[in-house]
Amino acid sequence: MTATPTPAATHQKPPSGSSSLAAEKVLVLDFGSQFAQLIARRVRDEHVYCEIVRHDLTAERIAELSPVGIILSGGPSSVYEAGAPQCDPKIFELGIPVLGICYGMQLACKALGGKVESHTVREYGRAHCEVVDSGDLFRDVHAQTEVWMSHGDQVTEIAGDFTALAKTATCPFAAVRHNRLPIYGLQFHPEVTHTVEGKRILGNFLREVCKTSGQWRLGDFADEAVDAIRQRVGTSRVICGLSGGVDSAVVAALLAKAIGPQLTCILVDNGLLRKDEEIAVVREFTEHFKTDLHVVKAEERFLAKLAGVTEPQTKRKIIGGEFIACFKEEAAKVEDARFLAQGTLYPDVIESGGSPDGPAASIKLHHNVGGLPKELGFELIEPLRDLFKDEVRRLGLQLGLPEEIIWRHPFPGPGLAVRCLGEVTAEKLHALREADAIVVGEIKAAGLYRQTSQAFAVLLPVQSVGVMGDGRTYENALAVRCVNTDDFMTADWSHLPHDLLSRISTRVINEVKGVNRVVYDISSKPPATIEWE
Repeated sequence: MTATPTPAATHQKPPSGSSSLAAEKVLVLDFGSQFAQLIARRVRDEHVYCEIVRHDLTAERIAELSPVGIILSGGPSSVYEAGAPQCDPKIFELGIPVLGICYGMQLACKALGGKVESHTVREYGRAHCEVVDSGDLFRDVHAQTEVWMSHGDQVTEIAGDFTALAKTATCPFAAVRHNRLPIYGLQFHPEVTHTVEGKRILGNFLREVCKTSGQWRLGDFADEAVDAIRQRVGTSRVICGLSGGVDSAVVAALLAKAIGPQLTCILVDNGLLRKDEEIAVVREFTEHFKTDLHVVKAEERFLAKLAGVTEPQTKRKIIGGEFIACFKEEAAKVEDARFLAQGTLYPDVIESGGSPDGPAASIKLHHNVGGLPKELGFELIEPLRDLFKDEVRRLGLQLGLPEEIIWRHPFPGPGLAVRCLGEVTAEKLHALREADAIVVGEIKAAGLYRQTSQAFAVLLPVQSVGVMGDGRTYENALAVRCVNTDDFMTADWSHLPHDLLSRISTRVINEVKGVNRVVYDISSKPPATIEWE
């Protein structure tokens, strides 16, 4: 077994007395990997704060951020191609521990004298891996283990300063370590669950190599957030928009803890909410958190605007514009309001290019990042912008929110309008709302709600012939959609038991007027999307 390498330079960790939980952090340099966010989540699972930054961040800027470790993500490019994303090679001279994953490993090895080529045998999926050096990175990892590969290129030669740590039948350098610098590489992906001991390998990098103390705790984060909100807000009033979703509910609960009576919540009931959603929100934020809650009854207003509209994007624009108008009118009634709170999450910030050090390319403009117009005149508070969804759920439980709100499946911003295909009417919404409640209720009764990621009903603009009693019917078809996913960027349809699907179909057809046929959507994302519109 080779001795643990000694860093060429000693990286100074933040002082232990630092008040910021993020003082001890790891940076993930994003080279376009579909797993960059998953890497960051896995690091945080080890109680170490982690941020995703641009792949071309300069060594000088990285030194200013003072991370205890750097992870180079995978990516779809080939390191030897012209225009392939590169990192600043000076980062390897900082003395900060570096872990390259897939493309990141190839990049590090190439930069330090190795050779990367397209291999005749590509590895995609599970692979049998043999650990040949059980030092720090592979401490307590079995000598024979299963890993998940996804590469066509691989490192074919390593410079004399590198040592192989693991291999597969077709990849002699499945893992490597530099002998002088704290630089490591993994050709496989430790962040995915298919790598059986990936959690341990990442944990070893953090604890054995980066020497992290594991001080990232959500309870401590909540205390810091409460203090920060109080200092910033002072005696002013904060407005928070409630939607019935997890994110806005956790923001409101955090603000209620921080400033209590200085918080005003606004719920716009646009008539597009799920069954009893308004009742649940009102009960929780008036009885439990004693919040000043304003409910705007706007169903007729929204339905009038949506009359005759069938095009999905037009629906979304109308609903978004009308929501802003309603919110603006109600917010103007709140005296001394200076701040507006939103449930922006860390993935929202990343995907919208909302961080100066984050990935430069904007994937999408998220509704919570700059979603409300500047003319509202409020300063923005986004207390969850450093958290992932699973962290927000855990924080909500710590703040005392009930599980029925915390574990509620995601709901689209435009509400049931994008699950009511074609024109949106009050009659169709009523049928959809009742059917959706049956679908979700039966999945809950079967004990499968927490095991699925999103379940809902979609009312189709398709009529079919049926028979009820002694008469023929010509009524609507309803689609049931249920998916499993970790990140909502990809999703598989849920293999619900046939008897459960049978109960759902029977109840919907018997209890929901206007529906005589139920179908189950077995499309995955991609090529389909989760929502139908």
